[in-house]
Amino acid sequence: MKNLSCRLGTYVKILLVLVCVLGSVPTLLAKTGRPLRTHVQVSTGTQGMVVSETLDASRIGAAILAKGGNAVDATVAVAFALAVTWPEAGNIAGGGFMMIAQPDDAQVHFVDYREKAPAAATAEMFINNTSRFSWQQVGVPGTVAGLYLAHQKWGKLTWEQCLMPSSELAAKGFEVDAYLARSMNFVLTRKNVRTQDKFSELRKVFGKPDGKLWESGDTLVLPDIAKSIAMIATQGPDAFYKGSLAQALAIAMKQGDGIITLQDMADYQAKLRPSVHATFHGYDVYGPALPSAGGVTLAMMLNQLEVLPLKQQGRFDAQTVHLIAEAQRRAYHQRAMYLGDSDFVTIPDFLTTKTFGKQMAHTIDPLHATPSDTLTPTPKLADESPDTTHFSIVDEQGMAVSNTYTLEKSWGTRLIVPGTGILLNNEMGDFNPIPGHTDRKGKIGTQANLIKPGKRMLSSQTPIIIKHHGKVTHVIGSPGGRTITNTVLNVLVNCLVFEMPMSQAVQVPRQHHQWFPDRIAFENVDDPAFASLVIQLKQMGHTLTGASKQGQGSAHSIAIDPNSSQRIGVADWRRGGAAVRQTKQESISQ
Repeated sequence: MKNLSCRLGTYVKILLVLVCVLGSVPTLLAKTGRPLRTHVQVSTGTQGMVVSETLDASRIGAAILAKGGNAVDATVAVAFALAVTWPEAGNIAGGGFMMIAQPDDAQVHFVDYREKAPAAATAEMFINNTSRFSWQQVGVPGTVAGLYLAHQKWGKLTWEQCLMPSSELAAKGFEVDAYLARSMNFVLTRKNVRTQDKFSELRKVFGKPDGKLWESGDTLVLPDIAKSIAMIATQGPDAFYKGSLAQALAIAMKQGDGIITLQDMADYQAKLRPSVHATFHGYDVYGPALPSAGGVTLAMMLNQLEVLPLKQQGRFDAQTVHLIAEAQRRAYHQRAMYLGDSDFVTIPDFLTTKTFGKQMAHTIDPLHATPSDTLTPTPKLADESPDTTHFSIVDEQGMAVSNTYTLEKSWGTRLIVPGTGILLNNEMGDFNPIPGHTDRKGKIGTQANLIKPGKRMLSSQTPIIIKHHGKVTHVIGSPGGRTITNTVLNVLVNCLVFEMPMSQAVQVPRQHHQWFPDRIAFENVDDPAFASLVIQLKQMGHTLTGASKQGQGSAHSIAIDPNSSQRIGVADWRRGGAAVRQTKQESISQ
């Protein structure tokens, strides 16, 4: 009996410990691991559809559609809403790329609002300055100008109508979910953020009032960014590029040894550029042109894969994964050799041709991996941060927008312009940092992507729109740094070659090869279900690793049935997100 009592006492203690631990699960998840959602979330309907990183942002976009706004109006609203609800990548002082397709227009438009180097920037400015969290790392922001350009050309509602819902949300506060809690806790617990004076504004704006860790269910109020968005809403983009917000940024730059001036801000312009157009098995694929490398790199991969026997085996047959990896290897090799801001460097015309695609495909050994260093002696580009965000929108009339934008690294520089709540990007780090210096540790000093005043840094962002017989069928994109283009390729191939429904195409494991490091990153590399695949790929000569802890990308996408006009919005499970259809009462299936 005594032993039984002891055992019962021990069990009670263990139970109490479990209760305590389970009670703190939101905190533990927010502090350490990814929240436990493992399936895509799907919403369907025949009206508008918005898929973004947060439920609040998607709901704001759907509400704009319900008020009579179009997909561009909703894009503006969602972009500002993500600056409030997903601050690690949603932004006001960042930049990105937007693809726009209208139902009555054969052309797919591309809005380039990538950040630019300030006038005082030099090619040598980062030789002895490697910190990504300094005022000199900030590129001249493009988000506000890009959104405004798109809105002026295609929007229906007023600019103020599109922005004010985000201002109001920030002012009254909103519920923190597990993903946002984890993100805020991550940045606030970094040693430099906790100890250095330059991050005091970040601590003030995003620190929990009681000093504890954020948990799911808490309320976040952001009065400074609410005022800044309201100012941009009522005064237009001049408030950001010429008015008091620009002046506050210029003052902060001078105090922090940054180089962006009021003139840099006033001179910034977003651009309309021709999109990159590729065809693939009867589909038209439209992506961003340079300075995004995404469109060109994707086109090079598709042109190879179109002539390779992908469908002879299953999607996760070793032969299929091998061929996709080899196409990725060759396209990323060409990316590293040639691509930069086309306003400053000349890009070879042959890169996106079918002929060149066939030539690359014919160099692939169907049974053996090609060592990357046999393609060229030049090593890889430096890695880009995976912390970007993408959203997809289709309105009731059929206008589609695919938008990817970023602060570069998670939370950008982690610097906030005092009194504004506006986080600053660190995009200058996407330039090649040391002219003429190339090494196998990841630095490259080739000419195409060196810093020059007014130049836009190379990007991997790949928002795409796919058409079939002139009608939009898919809207796809993802965050993920150098993996972005390959994530988009995975989803596209799953849909168009292996005929998966969008939910499955987003759900299944992804693969990535970027030339150097010479390896395939495969999400399920340690999953027993894929053990045979991994063994066979290693026998072919491939090295395999897993993806990052949060998975490869977050492909918030939309598929459209051209016959029924049914929209299928799919929110990726890897970083959370929500698909919301255009109705007053949303039913979200998890």
